Amino acid sequence: MVTTILVAVVILALAFDFINGFHDAANSIATIVSTKVLTPFQAVLWAAAFNFLAFFLIKDHKVANTIAKTVFEQYITIHVILAGLIAAITWNLITWWFGIPSSSSHTLIGGFAGAGMTNALFLGVNPMHAVNFGPIISIVLFIFLAPIIGLIIGVIINILILHICKNARPAIAEKWFKRLQLVSSGALSFAHGGNDAQKVMGIIYVALVSQKVISSDHKMPDWIPLACYTAIALGTMSGGWKIVKTMGTKITKVTPLEGVSAETAGAVTLLITERFGIPVSTTHTITGSIIGVGLTKRASAVRWGVTINLIWAWIITIPISAIVAALVYSVIHYL
Repeated sequence: MVTTILVAVVILALAFDFINGFHDAANSIATIVSTKVLTPFQAVLWAAAFNFLAFFLIKDHKVANTIAKTVFEQYITIHVILAGLIAAITWNLITWWFGIPSSSSHTLIGGFAGAGMTNALFLGVNPMHAVNFGPIISIVLFIFLAPIIGLIIGVIINILILHICKNARPAIAEKWFKRLQLVSSGALSFAHGGNDAQKVMGIIYVALVSQKVISSDHKMPDWIPLACYTAIALGTMSGGWKIVKTMGTKITKVTPLEGVSAETAGAVTLLITERFGIPVSTTHTITGSIIGVGLTKRASAVRWGVTINLIWAWIITIPISAIVAALVYSVIHYL
């Protein structure tokens, strides 16, 4: 049954997707802006176009299925989903305001899990029984594995490019790498759209199931992917300039060649994990890739103080989102 609260949850979910777009716009455009290949305005239009392109090419929504299964169905209510979304949006806006490139994926998962566990507590059940630890464990592992994989691939690609182009004239090489950055940035934006839009698809799907609009074995309605890809693309177009500055200049200084390496490494990592249905963080992945290309110059080229602060933000995102969601759900429960 379609209720007012269900409509509100769908609108909030799409609002989160929009915020995800401008929060994570930096992942796709930071290097291409910092190397001055495109202006900020051109870069967000370019990234948004490739975000939406994923709608036409990615039809197997494995990441959405993983998100939908992080909380067991018997503990999912429309109020659980509402509390999780409010918590996720709150943490995303706080980190955006302070220019911290945290994971939109993990704040959504933390909020959803925290609200589900609180619902179980009110039902007199052990909160741990509400969470499906299979997907949760893989998600937590990839907080650390995604940036490491991105770093390793970034190092390998950068070394290969440097070896192949060692005899090239610097001016000509830079001209070509500026062109290639358009391709690598587009690939990263495509992978970002394909990975991150699916997370909200999973949330909207379970909202429909919880309200018995569709059954749990029903195919995802076509309007959900269309709406989610549209929302994240529009969000990317609005940009998140504080985070662009952090990603593009504060971790390490990036040249066009290094931009191609970092973006390609990020895109490869995201496409592989999407293929296996692992909802990794685009933010973590591209950060690791940028660090990797910095390390190919020298360890001191990476600003480790900034990097350590980012890692702490990654670690606390899931638990803080879960706590906020628990508080929000408790308020809703007693109203």
